[in-house]
Amino acid sequence: MLNEIVEATRQRLNVAGVVLGESRPALRDFKDALMQPGLQVIAEFKRRSPSAGPLGMDLDPTIQAARYASGGAAAISVLTEPDYFSGSIADLAAVRAAVDLPILRKDFIIDERQVAESREVGADALLLIVAALEVSQLAALLEAAREVGIAALVEAHDEGEAAIAAEVGADLIGINNRNLRTFETDLGVAERVAPQLPKGPVLVAESGVSTPTGAGRMAAAGYDAILVGEALVRADDPAALIGLLRAVSQ
Repeated sequence: MLNEIVEATRQRLNVAGVVLGESRPALRDFKDALMQPGLQVIAEFKRRSPSAGPLGMDLDPTIQAARYASGGAAAISVLTEPDYFSGSIADLAAVRAAVDLPILRKDFIIDERQVAESREVGADALLLIVAALEVSQLAALLEAAREVGIAALVEAHDEGEAAIAAEVGADLIGINNRNLRTFETDLGVAERVAPQLPKGPVLVAESGVSTPTGAGRMAAAGYDAILVGEALVRADDPAALIGLLRAVSQ
C-alpha cells in the first residue's frame, strides 16, 4: 500500500506539480511545542484512511481544529494526501487560519518541491517516512526542510528505520505503531524501539493510542508526544479526550 500511495504521489506531481502561495506565513515552533512538560498531543485532522475507511468526510476543519485547541493539543496534524485520505491543502489552510497552534503537514513527501510547497501553504512541519525513501533522499529532504525553516518529523516503524532516522540527524523522530502490511497497530512496537532511540531528539509515538492507558504506556516508554488521529476524529468530544490523554503525565 505504501508503494502504491508513493507512486500515485509521484504521478500526481508529474501531472499537476505543486501549490505555491503568494507569501510565506510566519512560522510556529513545532518542536518547541512538543518539548513542553508532560505528554503532548498532536491531534490529527483526517477524513479517511486506507485502514479505517471513511472517518469524517463531512468534518469542518475549522470547528475540529478549535475543538483540538480547546482540549490542549500542542499541535495539529493535517492529512493533505487526496487519493487515499481525501485530504487537501485547503484543509491545512483552514486549520491554520482557525488556531494558533503549529501545523504538521501529513503527506507522502518524496520531492523537494513538496517541501517548498509545505512552507508556502503554511505548514510548520512535515512528515518524512523512512520506509518511503532512500537514505540519500531522506537526508536531502531533511536538509531542504531545514533550509526553508520548517521542522521534519522523521517516521520509523522498527529499530532499523529508527537507526536511519538517527543517522541522518533527525531531531524529531516518530515511531509508528501501525504495521504497513497488515494495518494492525501494536503499542509494543514503540515500547520495543524506545530503548534504541538516541538521546536528544524529540520522540513521538504514532498510531494506536486511543485511551489514557495507551497514552500512559507511551509516556512511560519515554515519548514526549503522541500523534492521535482516528480516536479524535471519531470522538463525540475530542477536547475531553485530549484532556484525558494528557492527564496521564500530569
